[in-house]
Amino acid sequence: MVAEKIVEPIQFKFERPSKTYTLEDYMRKEAQSVHKHEFINGKITRMPNESSSHNIIASNMMIQMGMAFEIMEKDYTIFNSDQKVYFPNLDEGVYADALAVSQKPIYWDKSQLLLTNPILVVEVLSKRTEKYDKNGKFDKYKTLESFQEYILIRQDMCYAEVWFRPKQGVWHETIIRDLDAQMVLKSVDVSISMRRIYKNIQL
Repeated sequence: MVAEKIVEPIQFKFERPSKTYTLEDYMRKEAQSVHKHEFINGKITRMPNESSSHNIIASNMMIQMGMAFEIMEKDYTIFNSDQKVYFPNLDEGVYADALAVSQKPIYWDKSQLLLTNPILVVEVLSKRTEKYDKNGKFDKYKTLESFQEYILIRQDMCYAEVWFRPKQGVWHETIIRDLDAQMVLKSVDVSISMRRIYKNIQL
């Protein structure tokens, strides 16, 4: 008895090339969308929904920076997570969880939607975004001449990384794990209590 071997015909799958967009396409679509998206390498990527802890920490950080600037009479403007940051050298745009601008904001567009001169940026880490925030996104912010300080805050434990640029191309890292410590922001010359940053957060 001869066993017959049935050979299935090979099926080739042809993948369509993913569509790329211009900055103008992105801005037009973003204006009509109920969700926020980032514009990276010609692709439009929806941002994930964040937890309440993430949002509380970002809000606390903004409140504490605002109070510190007011007390010290510092001339800085604070923006929340709705502000787009644009990287002219990359032709890309992202959102930060909070950021500060020294004196006058500078925009890429006449509509004043694409900010280009943050001095300080805050990102609250999540499992989904931590790797991107620490590496890829940090590298994007570094392309901005104004950018001097990057704050990464975990939401599941008392932990913050503060990266400060004392001069071009040199970054110093400070890690804070003590709830009773002060977070020193050298770019804006203020200090913020870690306990205040984690106010109303169960650690």
